[in-house]
Amino acid sequence: MLGADVFSIERQKELFKKTSLLLPRLGYRPKQFIFGDGYIGLKEQAPFDRVIVTAGAPYVPNPLLAQLKIGGKLLIPVGIDTQIMTLFIRKSLKEFEKHELGDFAFVPMLENKN
Repeated sequence: MLGADVFSIERQKELFKKTSLLLPRLGYRPKQFIFGDGYIGLKEQAPFDRVIVTAGAPYVPNPLLAQLKIGGKLLIPVGIDTQIMTLFIRKSLKEFEKHELGDFAFVPMLENKN
């Protein structure tokens, strides 16, 4: 709605199927809606201005950080039982600024579970 190109990754097959039908009916049209593993991001579409993760990750996946533009931001809940919402801002090829924004509880992000 704001003119951004949105890419979305869903790892649960049934949720992917239902959401693929629901989003267009609600007027949302992601540039690409992918069934897959969010840990690896979308290297072929990188670099990104923003990445938002909506599942709790036990650690920050390196591919998501690597796919940010300089100045790009990654917002991700990090932790096992309780997550800390964490914002990373890419300052250079190897430098990131980190901000912890408080405790949250999300469903877990699962690697290689498709």
